[in-house]
Amino acid sequence: MRNHYTSIISRVFGKFASKEFPKTIQNIINNSYVKLMGLDMRNFAPANSYKSLKDLFIRELKKEPIIDARITSVISPCDAKIIDYGVIKNNQAYQIKGMEYNTNELIGEEYSDNFTLIEGGEYINFYLSPKDYHRYHMPFDVKVLSLLYIPGKLYPVNMPLLKSKKNLYIENERVVIEVLDRFNHRHFIVLVGALNVGKMVVTFEPKVKTNTKDAKRFFIKYQEPKILKKGELFGWFEMGSTIVMLSQKDAIKYSVEIGNKVSFGDVIGELNEY
Repeated sequence: MRNHYTSIISRVFGKFASKEFPKTIQNIINNSYVKLMGLDMRNFAPANSYKSLKDLFIRELKKEPIIDARITSVISPCDAKIIDYGVIKNNQAYQIKGMEYNTNELIGEEYSDNFTLIEGGEYINFYLSPKDYHRYHMPFDVKVLSLLYIPGKLYPVNMPLLKSKKNLYIENERVVIEVLDRFNHRHFIVLVGALNVGKMVVTFEPKVKTNTKDAKRFFIKYQEPKILKKGELFGWFEMGSTIVMLSQKDAIKYSVEIGNKVSFGDVIGELNEY
């Protein structure tokens, strides 16, 4: 698994992206990427200020959005396109219309006690393109209960593959984070790896080291739940990828449409208070 060609390609590209070239060459690389991908840099430092292409990928916002203060509001955790959302039925959700996957397989057997809990609940898929802001933030106040790392392949998660490759999310490397909202509803935030670099960082769990040659599956159940506030940074992709969120039945109601482009901080739904 760890020697799949997608992982090898991603590690090679990751070395290139992490390399700090002489200033003149690095400026050409950074400016070319900005122009090629159509990055909007108005809320970021100038492209020439980043010492590597990776630093440009994981750029910080100069000014973060004002976060909606209502305890029930759900915000977008990232800049992304909503490529699908709906209700989990018979343990099935969709990576894109017409291409289903098994939600139990997505989150892993370590969470088998929760398989019936999310049946009838909501799922939503956020696709981050290479031009998007790559950091992710909590969509609401949470207690982090556990984390599961699942090694896998690093197929692209672009639209052609989503339409043609079944079980794309399940085959790819991923990090599953189990959380409770303030009303004690359970949610699973799934970070899905993708081609090129293939690195996912989780700020509260340094043990997560993705796309490594000796990657091994591991599960951590926190004795003391980790508290993160709505809008709080909890990591980043070192290239575009996908976030999937699965929620307990009757926990959440979304107010977006498939195909919507959302930005970090946009209100996209409401938590139920019961």
